[in-house]
Amino acid sequence: MARSIRKALVFLPFILAALWLSAPVDAQDGRRVLVLTVNGAIGPASDDYLGRSLETAVDQGVQLVVIRMDTPGGLDTAMRAMIKDITASPIPIVTYVTPTGARAASAGTYILYASHVAAMTPGTNLGAATPVQMGGGAPDQPADNEGDGEQAPQPSGDSMKQKMVNDAVAYIRGLAELRGRNADWAEKAVREAASLPAHEALEQNVVDIVATGMDDLLKQLHGREVEVLNVTRTLNTEGVTLVEAEPDWRSGLLSVITNPNVAYILMLVGIYGLIFEFSNPGAIVPGTVGAIALLLALYSFQLLPINYAGMALILLGLALMIGEAFAPNFGVLGIGGVIAFVIGSIILMDTRAPGFGIDLSVIGIFAATSALLFMFVISMAFKARGRPVVSGRNQLIGAVGTVVDDFQDKGRVHVHGENWQAHSRVALRKDQRVEITGIDGLTLRVEPLPMSAQEEMS
Repeated sequence: MARSIRKALVFLPFILAALWLSAPVDAQDGRRVLVLTVNGAIGPASDDYLGRSLETAVDQGVQLVVIRMDTPGGLDTAMRAMIKDITASPIPIVTYVTPTGARAASAGTYILYASHVAAMTPGTNLGAATPVQMGGGAPDQPADNEGDGEQAPQPSGDSMKQKMVNDAVAYIRGLAELRGRNADWAEKAVREAASLPAHEALEQNVVDIVATGMDDLLKQLHGREVEVLNVTRTLNTEGVTLVEAEPDWRSGLLSVITNPNVAYILMLVGIYGLIFEFSNPGAIVPGTVGAIALLLALYSFQLLPINYAGMALILLGLALMIGEAFAPNFGVLGIGGVIAFVIGSIILMDTRAPGFGIDLSVIGIFAATSALLFMFVISMAFKARGRPVVSGRNQLIGAVGTVVDDFQDKGRVHVHGENWQAHSRVALRKDQRVEITGIDGLTLRVEPLPMSAQEEMS
């Protein structure tokens, strides 16, 4: 018994150490601040990164989450999903526009307004929150008619723009009222694409804090009261431990494949890979690579705002170019295919959000490559059509072969690189030249060449 106790005591420190390392929360977790970094365009990767990081923060019981932000804007769907995560978070969230020269434009302004605390570094700016699907500018406002004050009717296109603006205004005003910030300027940022530098934003109650760095931010946050899920909480940021949570491999992969240029290339690689596999069954590698690339592209497209008319034009263009390659029609199908391919590629992304367009150089490279490919196939097809037939039943008639072994009546002859069964009315000797005069099924009818012809061929 005593020996068992001694063994247990020997392993006790290791057991305690393992339990301490595996525990998701330690004694200091309540004094930890999770720091996230959101740089670049707001998209599916940003949404995934923020959502999973907030889940981790809740599991670990951290006191505060700080989002360091520098963004030109992004997708409306991703932005709204991130705002839902922020407003539903049981942990106070501070969005901090940093470093100097950074911005929280367009979608970033909405996220800043949604946060429990909005902070900026001197030399940063926010605003220009007009919906980018309209091209980034504010829609034309209807003018008043002189004398009667009635508004002039708007065209249908302006009406659609106005609906989009009104929806965005209502959304950002709701966020401003939720956090007690300047709702009038928020509306101006949407309708007029207005922007503000950090100190003016503080003066106009657009943000809560202007801090020169993380230490200054934590110092100003200490003792501040914030309302989290209808509960007022006082922040205690003195002596806290900062924990960096950089985007992991999953967020990195999602960021790469949801890049419209990458998704576009993956789609074309997938389509060409499958076409090559179907035209050369058993190649395996093109089909495998093509299937993987196409599945990744489809996954990316279901996360991105895709114009299905553009997708249909791309597929139609590829089909026409393939049709031209297999059934040459003086280039009509090929030219039409290239035109459909280019137009579809240009309108494929149904948004003008920064960072979510397909580069024209990428479109040009793939259009030129596809056009050159089908032109090469067409030229090869025409060359093949102009060559004389070198095989087939008719080509064997009149051909000259060589007797393989001595035979009488039936034996074998070598013609066009192959050995054939042959029938002769006279005896033939090995290496004698014969002429094919007919075919019966798979048996050739042969006759010996005259001696003069034999000597000439020798």
